[in-house]
Amino acid sequence: MANWLMPVLASLAMGSAQAQPLPPLQLYAAGSLREAMTTVVQQFEAQTGRKVALTLGASGLLRERIEQGEPAQVFASADMEHPQRLAAQGGWQAPAVFALNQMCALAAPSVEVSPDSLLDVMLRPTVRVGTSTPKADPSGDYAWALFRRAETLRTGARAALEAKALQLTGGADSPKPPSGRGTYAWVMDQGQADVFLTYCTNAVAAQREVPRLKVVPVPEALQVSARYGLTSRSGADAGAAQLAQFILSPTAQAILRSHGFGQP
Repeated sequence: MANWLMPVLASLAMGSAQAQPLPPLQLYAAGSLREAMTTVVQQFEAQTGRKVALTLGASGLLRERIEQGEPAQVFASADMEHPQRLAAQGGWQAPAVFALNQMCALAAPSVEVSPDSLLDVMLRPTVRVGTSTPKADPSGDYAWALFRRAETLRTGARAALEAKALQLTGGADSPKPPSGRGTYAWVMDQGQADVFLTYCTNAVAAQREVPRLKVVPVPEALQVSARYGLTSRSGADAGAAQLAQFILSPTAQAILRSHGFGQP
């Protein structure tokens, strides 16, 4: 081969390697962020040209998958406990609160309930109370925290609510809704619970899908504020830190607010 051709071929090979697209950034996010985070990702991709693979699920289950070796680079959890656990184990940044949520009750059309009567209604023996699964899904943990607050208002309320609560979603073995159906709208549409405690953003989305459902704000005496935590893997692709910063940026925060999340 002619000597002059060697540098040309080397240059072409280098150019070809440089033209290879970067792999997608791996973002793992709480299922309650589905709509909002999908829009955030679209905005990030449009502004940076970097693709993002979005994996959604119950935060506790996602954290377990990360611990078992899945390649998440950014983790947006519905609580602070799971990202803090990753950070404590090493290899992840200290988490920051990036969004707030609150608890609401999603009620079947046949249930007469208001914020003031919510506790009385949930304590009725004939009323089925649905929750997500504690430990696996922070929504379930927040429901159990609400039960603890109920004890301060009514002696015995905590034990009664914990005993009757149906853990219908968020667990590793929880039934999945059909394609295209929202989890909470489907559960309530199937008549699996009379009252379901979930995030207000989830409740509003379920009512959009099944308009006959009622969204009942949880009264202040029972309310539990949900703090969503964000962390990124230490030493990961620089794009991961860029994505995490974008989620904290005014652009992404405005998207989250438009979907009903509070700003920290």
